[in-house]
Amino acid sequence: MSTVSSAPGSRPASIWGNRTYSKMFAAYAMASFGEWFDAFAIEILVAYRWHADPFMIALIPVMMALPGILLGSFAGVVADRWKKVNLMLIADAAEAVLTVLLLFAPGMYWLLPLLALRAAMGVFRVPAHQALTRQVVHEDQLLKATSYNGLVNQFSKIAGPLLGAVALAVISPQLCILVNAMTRLLSCLLLFTLRQIDANAAGGKAKGPGDSQSDEEHKQSFAELWKQGWSALLQRRILLSSFIVNMAVMLVILMIDFQFPTLYREIAPHNESLLGWMVSATGVGAVITILILNRLGKVKYGIGIGGGVVLVGAAFGSMGLLTPGSPELWSIVLGLVIGVGNGLFIVTYNYVLQRETPEGMTGRIFGIQNMSASTIMIAAPLIGGALIHGWGVNRVFIILGVVVLIIGSACLICQRILWPTGQITADIQKSQKASG
Repeated sequence: MSTVSSAPGSRPASIWGNRTYSKMFAAYAMASFGEWFDAFAIEILVAYRWHADPFMIALIPVMMALPGILLGSFAGVVADRWKKVNLMLIADAAEAVLTVLLLFAPGMYWLLPLLALRAAMGVFRVPAHQALTRQVVHEDQLLKATSYNGLVNQFSKIAGPLLGAVALAVISPQLCILVNAMTRLLSCLLLFTLRQIDANAAGGKAKGPGDSQSDEEHKQSFAELWKQGWSALLQRRILLSSFIVNMAVMLVILMIDFQFPTLYREIAPHNESLLGWMVSATGVGAVITILILNRLGKVKYGIGIGGGVVLVGAAFGSMGLLTPGSPELWSIVLGLVIGVGNGLFIVTYNYVLQRETPEGMTGRIFGIQNMSASTIMIAAPLIGGALIHGWGVNRVFIILGVVVLIIGSACLICQRILWPTGQITADIQKSQKASG
């Protein structure tokens, strides 16, 4: 059961006093670490060991995106309507099994469908996790919860590829993939201890005798609930502006995001570990940024989203200037800049979705987000692979980096129009005043 009191307005002084969130956080941390460890091993396996063509590499995100397109909105409705802990638990268990099956993949034609099946489980887990976080955490601690979730993901981005780079010098990519299966299993076991949680009573939001909203929603069809989610997104300017910017940035970035192995195969053909060091550096930059945001307690939506996009675009474009003779330190520095921008952008964007979404619609909004992102992921990597075939990987990184830089600059210039009143205000100081 949730240890959060159901008395109105009551909450633990620290978010870590909320044992439900703490267990969710631990499960998420283990799953995130395994996911990054796994992702780096697959990239090395495909690019360096199997010597896959850039077009085949581009098919990896495409196959992983298909389930999101087919199931994204449906999964968001399910997350708002069904028991979220059970959805997360089943998804983790299925991902653990499918990850083990990846060990037996002899080539790309077996690897791709297995990745697609595993991604389908994540389509249900993500909105369920976001919706349950909104329920078990009090609103004045929501920024902290969002920041910590982002923080653990970035720590995993540091530790996963870094340890993966070390491990690959000793063991095979297949054994690195096995690590992800084990962490998924541990995450599943932790979530199993939360299976009795009453989501309606979480976060002090107990269902009262006059509250019939949940009953009414259960009587509505999936189509009606789906329409409500889209209506909420389209009618709220802050939500819609953030969503459009995120989609535009993703469209460009996903053209090259999965082509880093191709880039580093050219600029560091004899150093498989450099890609891991660069990815770890992005995690370090993001962690530093998230810690600063948590410390400051506030940031304007426009500064967080626009400023983050500017940094990512500048770093991506600069990476296109790297050559086989470039000092390896530049990869680390540019990775740090990407991390700073990514941390600033992702935390701000996720918090906007959490904070500005109407009560009870968090799963649907994140489901729409996942479906839209998956749709973009189908076309963008294929376009990126085609561009790299025609222009070369370095030139494509430069051009698309400049495009992202322009989008971020436009956000900074027009932030008062896009986000007229939006400002993240962490409730650390409010909590201190209340407890004092």
